[in-house]
Amino acid sequence: MGKRIVVALGGNAILTDDPTTEGQMKALRHTSKQLVELIKQGHELIISHGNGPQVGNLLLQQAAAESDKNPSMSLDTCVAMTQGSIGYWLQNTMNEAMVEAGLNKQVATVVTQVVVDENDPAFTNPTKPIGPFFSQEEAEKAAAENGETYVEDAGRGYRKVVASPKPQTIVEYPIIKTLIESGYVTISAGGGGIPVKKVTNGYEGVEAVIDKDFASAKLANLVEADYLFILTGVDNVYVNYNKPDQEKLEEVTVDQLNKWIDEEQFAPGSMLPKVEAAISFVEGRPGSKAIITSLENINSIFTGGSATVVQASPVGAVN
Repeated sequence: MGKRIVVALGGNAILTDDPTTEGQMKALRHTSKQLVELIKQGHELIISHGNGPQVGNLLLQQAAAESDKNPSMSLDTCVAMTQGSIGYWLQNTMNEAMVEAGLNKQVATVVTQVVVDENDPAFTNPTKPIGPFFSQEEAEKAAAENGETYVEDAGRGYRKVVASPKPQTIVEYPIIKTLIESGYVTISAGGGGIPVKKVTNGYEGVEAVIDKDFASAKLANLVEADYLFILTGVDNVYVNYNKPDQEKLEEVTVDQLNKWIDEEQFAPGSMLPKVEAAISFVEGRPGSKAIITSLENINSIFTGGSATVVQASPVGAVN
């Protein structure tokens, strides 16, 4: 029997070494072919995605072109803009892949707002990297000029960081759930969703970027998914990473992961949020499982492929 799966795409599924529209669509065509295999297996698919590089690049473009007649847009609006553009690309590449596979299904992209707490401590402690990488010298110069915060990111250089509050709920989740139940493949919570706060007459945007893995975990809970697939650049999560006693994690429980979190085994801003998002999903959905693996492995998850499987209680086979 098919499962309901939320797949959270990492940045490498969208942006490789070519940041042009054509380059990103080429990457998404490859990604879409992998995702369509899950649909062929009979599963319901809800796709979410990141936007860190794209929203950072858009902010640079906004700043470079800013004038009285052409003011730059706020961060939440830039999130909405990249959510729309990536959703547009992905919707089209998914349609192409389904036609090639002989599938008669439709794809719908939902502009998705995610409610955050305006008093979240993240607003006074920015941690979410966005945009391109800089050398230390470039980052220090930029910080001195604009007062923004730049941090070293996973050994690849320095990036700007912004507030990343935790998602409280997703405004459009009833619509997304209805689309799923009507047989549509849905693309939603792109870039972690557009960050908003509740106001008297509706919602109002806030300056932040929500982590796409936490937003995907919240979405998976709200649409009652069986699985959350968090895709990254490696096949498995590791402890003692890059050390002689490195250990690949295959089947793990929440208690085990919390112990390793206390030991600071997972890098902040890299693997840690993925592990924490997996925990939040399985704790909120009894009987569910979270999978952390690479894009290339997702089609063999149900046949013994390599992945880290997270479950609230002692784990068993993926089925």
